[in-house]
Amino acid sequence: MIDQLLDRPITDFIPQREPMVMIDKIITCEGNTITTSFLVKSDNQFLSGNRFSESGMLENIAQTAAAKVGYECLKNNEPVPLGFIGSINKVGVVDYALVEQVITTEVIIQREVLNVTIIKGTCMLGDKDLATCEMKIILDLG
Repeated sequence: MIDQLLDRPITDFIPQREPMVMIDKIITCEGNTITTSFLVKSDNQFLSGNRFSESGMLENIAQTAAAKVGYECLKNNEPVPLGFIGSINKVGVVDYALVEQVITTEVIIQREVLNVTIIKGTCMLGDKDLATCEMKIILDLG
């Protein structure tokens, strides 16, 4: 079955707007996992030289998590809430994407309690991990 929801603009799923959009599209969203892709462009504000920085990868992971929430809300005809990073733990960076490379990011929901979600995120270049972390994300449901 083709998921036509995935054909929507990425800004339908996340609250960020240019120039702060750090994901291009949702590749898959099933169960507790979402995968997105992102082309690192030369005008990206999270570049350090020609490398996509740690901060950029963490923002990419956070936006991938936000896209998961947005996807589920749109699927259920509910408004997409704002979310905020409560904490970032267990950060590991082993390499960087360069300008004009496409990274894929996988976020797995570990736990959800009330309006708090714990995720594990991984940025990858091909099948090589670039960065991993855990995040606590707080949804503004009010």
